[in-house]
Amino acid sequence: MMNSEKPSSSDCPGKPCARDRILAAAAELFYREGIRAVGIEAVIEKAGVAKMSLYRSFPSKDDLVAAFLADRNRRYWLWWDDVIAASRGNPRAQLHDLFAALAQRVSSPDYRGCAFVNTAIEFPDPLHPGHAVALDNKRELRHRLTLLTSALGIASAQTLADQLMLLMEGAYCLGNTLTRDDNPVAALVAAADALIAAAQAATPQTAG
Repeated sequence: MMNSEKPSSSDCPGKPCARDRILAAAAELFYREGIRAVGIEAVIEKAGVAKMSLYRSFPSKDDLVAAFLADRNRRYWLWWDDVIAASRGNPRAQLHDLFAALAQRVSSPDYRGCAFVNTAIEFPDPLHPGHAVALDNKRELRHRLTLLTSALGIASAQTLADQLMLLMEGAYCLGNTLTRDDNPVAALVAAADALIAAAQAATPQTAG
């Protein structure tokens, strides 16, 4: 008799379970082709699972979209933490490292824009579960940038964080849409460094 319970990773040692295969297939298709352009049947075919396997794990496409974006969000912050870990305790270096890593990230041939912005555009309704995850990601991004700029000891930490966020979002939007020779993303690190240097220079220095 068929077991109707959702499989766990322990049920299929050595290979991804149905839920993992579905999520991986959806992530690839949604990011490459756009969420609205990809039907459930395409996800099922790519994942190599039965339709019932998908609906046991994700009762609706909206649930699958939210799961895809939540996993993308988790991976994004793992990337962020890994980048800044090398310069722990040095916020100036951490910011430089972030923008250097970002320039590489958005210049990849596989880059298709920011998944969070893409989703928010496809689903503008703030009540859509995918839109909610995208909004949370951007709020967290602003918060983390503010923590780093505040650690610089400057007077305009929030303003600098917002400037850097706008610069970062611009890089996400342009990405690899232009040729390498013409792409302004090449100036990303220098632009971030200039903004930070200007904010530091504008902060009055107290006598030691």
